[in-house]
Amino acid sequence: MGTMANQLVYLTTIFQMKNVEAVTMMNIASGTAAMAPLLGAFLSDNYIGRYATLAFASLASLLGMVLLTLTAAITNLHPPACNQHVCRGSTPSQLFVLISAYFLLIIGAGGIRPCNLAFGIDQFDPSMDSGRRGISSFFNWYYYTFTCAVMVSSTVIVYVQSNISWAIGLGIPAVLMVFSCIAFFIGTKLYVTVKPQGSPFTGFVQVPVAAFKKRWVKISELPDKELFDPPHRSSLATKLLHTNQFKFLDKAAVVTPEDKIQSNGEAADPWRLCTVQQVELVKCFIRIIPIWFSCVLFYIPQSQHNNYTVYQAQQMDRRLGRGGFQIPAGSFVVFNMLTLTVWIPIYDRLIVPQLKKIRKHEEGITVLQRMGVGIAISILGMVVSALVEQRRRCIALHKPQLEFALTGGTISSMSSFWLLPQLILFGLCEAFNMIGQTEFFYHQFPDNMKSVGMAVFFLGQAVSNYASGILVMTVHKATGRNGSRNWLAQDLNKGRLDLFYLTVSGLGMFNLVYFIICAKYYQSNSTANGANPRLVPK
Repeated sequence: MGTMANQLVYLTTIFQMKNVEAVTMMNIASGTAAMAPLLGAFLSDNYIGRYATLAFASLASLLGMVLLTLTAAITNLHPPACNQHVCRGSTPSQLFVLISAYFLLIIGAGGIRPCNLAFGIDQFDPSMDSGRRGISSFFNWYYYTFTCAVMVSSTVIVYVQSNISWAIGLGIPAVLMVFSCIAFFIGTKLYVTVKPQGSPFTGFVQVPVAAFKKRWVKISELPDKELFDPPHRSSLATKLLHTNQFKFLDKAAVVTPEDKIQSNGEAADPWRLCTVQQVELVKCFIRIIPIWFSCVLFYIPQSQHNNYTVYQAQQMDRRLGRGGFQIPAGSFVVFNMLTLTVWIPIYDRLIVPQLKKIRKHEEGITVLQRMGVGIAISILGMVVSALVEQRRRCIALHKPQLEFALTGGTISSMSSFWLLPQLILFGLCEAFNMIGQTEFFYHQFPDNMKSVGMAVFFLGQAVSNYASGILVMTVHKATGRNGSRNWLAQDLNKGRLDLFYLTVSGLGMFNLVYFIICAKYYQSNSTANGANPRLVPK
């Protein structure tokens, strides 16, 4: 996190990119890093296990951090400083090294993101009450410690990068990653490791194929007796009970006279006869798609706010006290994280126990309700962001400071601390929605596919980052035609970032209505041991 926290500033200062170019590159890098967990989860759950995946990914991350540090430390690996506002830009070889560093970090993210949380939860015993309570609390505290790390990254490390040296500022995370790898490997003999049990992904293709082959079969009123449901032999995968949703898929498990079953209890032709477990796995994926799409839309306001708050801060008065100290623009995200750090313990230890008593629900409010609250708060956050930007721009045009920002525009005399309300709101929306998402996707898959659940969570971020990049480029081109005012101009004082924020908030309003409809009709998967209750109580 210390490596990536200030990359927008790094690209626009050291690599001399335009704002839109830097935002687009970071959206692509972030999107690819969020999509990589799909491959990491597939390899982890089906072939090499979570421990080996984490080990390989940690080393890849370390190499990426070292290479990125070298782009700052070695003068030939980045463009020379601008001379009287004349910038040469980066060469293809310099961009190649930069992208190679990002590529290694993406490989690391592909293994760490889907397995880190799942590997931690592997250390709990879900068959015991204490284990189940530990898992529920672990989601909150995992995010809490992660947030504390981001706070350090966004303050100490970003300050070193912006005010002392980029080489030292990028080198600190690399050194910390060395210690992280050492600590991880020292604990090797202590870990509970879950062995992979083969690929369940083949069933995702077999079920629709078998259902199509039996499209003429009629499902009776009580199909359970007719369906192929052999004894569950997996020690890892929780048995999924039959549900009545998407009944056309049940045809894949209907035993017909043409179907043959071997002596070991398995189907002779798995492309014609599938088990109820395979069918229910496919149903799991289908059920989460509408909710997952809402998560994609939720990340768009998050992404745009995280990117452009840095540029807002660059053109505001960032002085702290009378000593002349200026808060680095990339450090303002710390207020977002500070909100999370303060709120999560209060919510977990004070609010949830009271909600349990009032609502008679195990978690106080359901996971989907938490996600919905987060979406609503994000809309409010975008509206507040638009109002603050409107005021910042007005003051910059009428009461500017004498100095100029890195973007070339005047700095508003408005204090950068006016960014706090929107940062606090986005911190709260993360606390509700993103933690809720993590728990939601984790619980919707059987035990041997938990990494896949985490990968689906990050896939939403990946698609959202790509969509955010397309949105930025579209608005940039559409509003800058024929001499009209470009909303996303390099100098924010010449643009209308406030209108862009309001447009994104409108997208959030649509998402909230859509999410409420999806949540109302959502039906969680059921398990044989009842460990995964419905997420939306009647």
